[in-house]
Amino acid sequence: MVEPAPTACHCCGGHRLRKLGEDIAETLEVVPRQWKVIQHVREKFTCRDCEAISQAPAPFHATPRGWAGPSLLAMILFEKFGQHQPLNRQAERYAREGVPLSLSTLADQVGAGAAALMPLFKRLEAHVLAASRLHGDDTTVPVLAKGKTDTGRLWTYVRDDRPFGGADPPAAVFYYSRDRRGEHPAAHLAGWSGILQADAFGGYGDLYAMDRQPAPVLEASCWAHSRRKVFELADIEAAARKKARGDKPNLVYPLAVEAVKRIDALFDIEREINGLSPAQRHAVRQERSVPLVTELERWMIETRDKLSRGHDLSKAFNYMLRRWSSFTRFLDDGRICLSNNAAERALRGIALGRKSWLFCGSDRGGQRAAVLYSLIASAKLNDIDPQAWLADILACIAAHPAQRIDDLLPWNWRSAKLRTQPAAA
Repeated sequence: MVEPAPTACHCCGGHRLRKLGEDIAETLEVVPRQWKVIQHVREKFTCRDCEAISQAPAPFHATPRGWAGPSLLAMILFEKFGQHQPLNRQAERYAREGVPLSLSTLADQVGAGAAALMPLFKRLEAHVLAASRLHGDDTTVPVLAKGKTDTGRLWTYVRDDRPFGGADPPAAVFYYSRDRRGEHPAAHLAGWSGILQADAFGGYGDLYAMDRQPAPVLEASCWAHSRRKVFELADIEAAARKKARGDKPNLVYPLAVEAVKRIDALFDIEREINGLSPAQRHAVRQERSVPLVTELERWMIETRDKLSRGHDLSKAFNYMLRRWSSFTRFLDDGRICLSNNAAERALRGIALGRKSWLFCGSDRGGQRAAVLYSLIASAKLNDIDPQAWLADILACIAAHPAQRIDDLLPWNWRSAKLRTQPAAA
């Protein structure tokens, strides 16, 4: 917007003005969302020779007999599982914009969208389980039951080879279960073998069994998880905050502070070698990390033996020392990361979402959530706008050849988009 220029001098009233330049003031504004109904008119014609009726074929919908366009359906799915907006809040907002959609109608669209995207989920699953190393973790998810809510689980397995310079794209796959029994990860990874980076959960025990078929899974423990147990005993700031509020502060142990410093030295090395090849990472670890780990083990054993068996610091040290072989496996394999943060980051959206939508309505709702969390998390891992990707996929997946479904995976979709974009002038 160009403001009207002065026609006379503000000082003397003269009209002999000459432009010296201009000043620009910027204001960020928003254009309200617009809704529209798209009608596809298909004319019918009858043949005067044979009386047959001819008509253009009906256009593909994002879902069978669906009324929601791909962009609307993608918005509903991403708002629910990517932006943590429950369907009832979405329905209220749409009604204020003049489009009343009931909660049950939106729930039906979520189910239809998850079913339409199931082939893509299966291809993501195959890609993730083709990795030789996975991050695994799980989190709670309340599930509506008769007169109460049960505590279900959402499990995730993340493939991310970027820390060791791998060329394969990252992806995450989620599964839902009603409980946390070990049979679930055993079923998820039934035909898989490799290195599993996870916390010390007893349910993974069958995977690590030496007689497991096709081969035992190698356990790689998370140093970030073990550090957290020690850090809680060394958090001076948290103790000070509690004391300032008048609460009883946690005990802070100087030995815990020393343990945190020793563990942080390993993480400093990992930051330096992030993105290098496995051989380069292995060489650096052998030279710099092995002496630190060896000294840390000796120091923890000596320190633990001086403490009582029930001491909090003894318990934190025993957690590591009892699993020392899995904690030190990273020293001999450059592909292994020091932490399981990749899986914990994937679960962060669920932790945020359950504060908003409170619970899954049923086991079927939990399974749909697992499918859609898999797609959205994988898009984010590949730096792709999940809503734009879902809208484009839903617009074409019904007519897309089944043998070319891999073209719709996030990394292939982005490459195709870049090829079709016009060159910059």
